[in-house]
Amino acid sequence: MAANEHEAKMAHPRMAAGALFFDADGRVLMVEPTYKDYWDIPGGYVETGESPLQAASREVHEELGLTLTLGRLLAVDWAPNATEGDKVLYLFDGGQLSSEVVAGIRPQAEELRAVRFVPPHEIRDRTIPRLARRILAAIGARAESSPVYLEHGEAPGDMAA
Repeated sequence: MAANEHEAKMAHPRMAAGALFFDADGRVLMVEPTYKDYWDIPGGYVETGESPLQAASREVHEELGLTLTLGRLLAVDWAPNATEGDKVLYLFDGGQLSSEVVAGIRPQAEELRAVRFVPPHEIRDRTIPRLARRILAAIGARAESSPVYLEHGEAPGDMAA
């Protein structure tokens, strides 16, 4: 196989990274973007030369005005999109935010309509199914202290045949 044929077969996925933040009651911080019709978590696309962890930290700063040290990887999700192509999404543990940190949140007005802590049982009502599955799987991975690999928000063994 010629080098250019080999290159043509290789995946070139877009990467995105986000962070899960919690309050003292175990609720998840979600954001309402101005450019989406569903709630999301803080995060965004990884830029050239940037690691997924760096991207998540940058996006948290840009969207919320917070400079925080993110924790360990909770989930990796292979989630191709019909219009955007292959995507690999990373979720990192932002930990539990103190009331002082929460008071310091300054949502970026051009990108966010609102920021709210959401109980896990309400996440499916606020966002699209694959993101809800990803968030809930990451919450489970956080409790188990082990990251999870997902495809479209589901563990491969959990997907219907």
